[in-house]
Amino acid sequence: MVRRSKQDLSESIVKQYLLGAGYTDIQHEPEPNDPPDFLVNGQLAVEVRRLNQNEETPTGHRGLEETRIPISRRVQKVLNLLGPPVRGASWFVWYSIKRPVPSRNQLERAMREALLAFRNQPNHQRTKIHVSRAVKLEIVPASRVHPTFFVLGASADGDAGGFVLGEMERNLRICVAEKTAKIARVHHRYPVWWLALVDYIGYGLEIREQDELRQILRLEHSWDKIVIINPLNPREGFAL
Repeated sequence: MVRRSKQDLSESIVKQYLLGAGYTDIQHEPEPNDPPDFLVNGQLAVEVRRLNQNEETPTGHRGLEETRIPISRRVQKVLNLLGPPVRGASWFVWYSIKRPVPSRNQLERAMREALLAFRNQPNHQRTKIHVSRAVKLEIVPASRVHPTFFVLGASADGDAGGFVLGEMERNLRICVAEKTAKIARVHHRYPVWWLALVDYIGYGLEIREQDELRQILRLEHSWDKIVIINPLNPREGFAL
């Protein structure tokens, strides 16, 4: 099975939005390796991006999911390697992360050592373990026996909190600045430019919330329109 990239999925959602708005002449990537992502009716350039939560790194902004997903895979790998149930019991492992996190190899080694120490205890009780300043584990008894001693349970991202409108406002500024810089070199090629943002923070806002977002944002920009699209209903969107 071929996995579609996040950008491919976002572009598919935006295309559905454009079709729902009545546009039919939609060309994907009219200039290979250059913006925009879509050209509509030969005049309207549409650039696409995920509206997601970001963290600051030495090399720029990075989506929180870019660290959260690899960590989840590492945790699952460690749990699978720690063997079958002991004394007829399995245990759920809940974990939480707070950035910056250790390197993946360091994280895997530290988690393995902590979980092995728990597994080798003569008596098991619900417990919390601080693997590092960035990663905490909570180990709780499972209600039934599973194929492995440890079973991946819930996870929490300590950096993914915050009020929805506040997070949207903060990350909108990041997305707009990033995409404005990206199209600067080619902006002259097309008369109209839209920025289409697929909303993975609010997942669609009520009309009252849309108005509140416009009020708190008050963002000066060079786009003809910025559209926020609900990924759960691609035909639903609103303009800032």
